[in-house]
Amino acid sequence: MLSRLSQALVPTIGRLTVTVDAGAAIAPGSIVAANHTSLADPAIVLAALHRLDVRPIVMAAAGLWRVPLLGRALAREGHIPVHRHDHRAARALDLAAAALDEGRPVLIYSEGGLPLRRDAAEAAPATFRSGLARLAERTGAPVVPVGQAGARRVTSGNTAKQLAGLLTAPVRRPELHVHVGSPLTLTGDHAVRTAQAYGAVTDAWRTAAARLGEPAAALAA
Repeated sequence: MLSRLSQALVPTIGRLTVTVDAGAAIAPGSIVAANHTSLADPAIVLAALHRLDVRPIVMAAAGLWRVPLLGRALAREGHIPVHRHDHRAARALDLAAAALDEGRPVLIYSEGGLPLRRDAAEAAPATFRSGLARLAERTGAPVVPVGQAGARRVTSGNTAKQLAGLLTAPVRRPELHVHVGSPLTLTGDHAVRTAQAYGAVTDAWRTAAARLGEPAAALAA
């Protein structure tokens, strides 16, 4: 339902384009790792994946399960709440591993939060946490890097700016781009695996940002 809803709603708030590395595909039981810049980008990524006929299980902040209707839908569809800085955090990896074992793709955000910047510009992903590396080591699942750019043009900054962005997005319809990179198998210890995933997601983000003419793409090259 979330994938279908995103596919229906995202075209009303922006102009989404999607590219994929030559020969790349998201196989069943893949870990899909994306950069996180805005409250809007999960919907944008889900809409892009829906175009590729991929409906992932999403690992998301546990607070979303407290939102009326949304929380019920998340629970019903088997999405995974992440309780950060809590003894229940390990449970999220257990649930993700089980989903991967069943052949479901799992979408994970490894930055652990949103950027605090007030502007709507792009910037390279923040440092990754170790959960992605631990999940890949535990399951042997391939990692598919996904980069998205433009979500901050929909909503970013303080609460007032975010609300204003959402209200005006259907009129502005900013450009949005999602790029899916080639799958990779992480190797080495947790630090090395985390660095490999970070580099691949950053490359995918750079491709997406360059498609939108974002200056940050050239600066990060």
